[in-house]
Amino acid sequence: MAGLINFEDEAEVKQFLDNLGVEYSYQCYREKDPEGCQRLSDYLEGVKKNYESAARVLKHNCETHGHGESCYKLGAYHITGKGGVTECLKSAYSCFIKACNAKGKKSMDACHNVGLLAHDGRAMEGGPDPVAARQYYEKACEGGFAPSCFNLSALYIQGSTEVEKNMPLALKYAMRACEFGHVWGCSNASRMYKLGDGTEKDDQKAEELKNRATKLHGEKKEQQLKFGE
Repeated sequence: MAGLINFEDEAEVKQFLDNLGVEYSYQCYREKDPEGCQRLSDYLEGVKKNYESAARVLKHNCETHGHGESCYKLGAYHITGKGGVTECLKSAYSCFIKACNAKGKKSMDACHNVGLLAHDGRAMEGGPDPVAARQYYEKACEGGFAPSCFNLSALYIQGSTEVEKNMPLALKYAMRACEFGHVWGCSNASRMYKLGDGTEKDDQKAEELKNRATKLHGEKKEQQLKFGE
């Protein structure tokens, strides 16, 4: 049938992939399609292994179109210096903020990363910023990103001069993390109910959460085993 690719024919496959690159490049630069630019960067990275060119496309798509996924990937490049970009946590932070606000496929991941960098402080002028960390963890948690809910819980457990210790809120976010499938969220919530920390003691609730943590842990181990088979 016409149009089908014989993937056993190396020359035919190469021609097909080269044509894809031309098509994505046209979409990106001629049609000014942000999704086309993202496809082009994925192609350059995944097929051609040309990380320098991929980085240039990501930078163009992030700065020109504000494309969330491109900003997110560019931020990740800045973390490691991939593709010849400057290894710079401040630049990564800026890219992740753009991606967080863009509401794309990677926006919640990006919001979480902003929270991590603000929490850690190495990307900030004045050191750790728990208030900014809380703001972006809250945004990601509201979007269903379990690690942000868990980190919010940890912020309220630890407390600081900027974010007061608040055990009821710590429990609230541990429970939310648990609802989204976070093992340690369930484990911490179980312990808090067991000790009456931030809530009334409730042995039955503690046991239920402990069992959920155990079940989630078993499921993750099973997934890892299947992946390794």
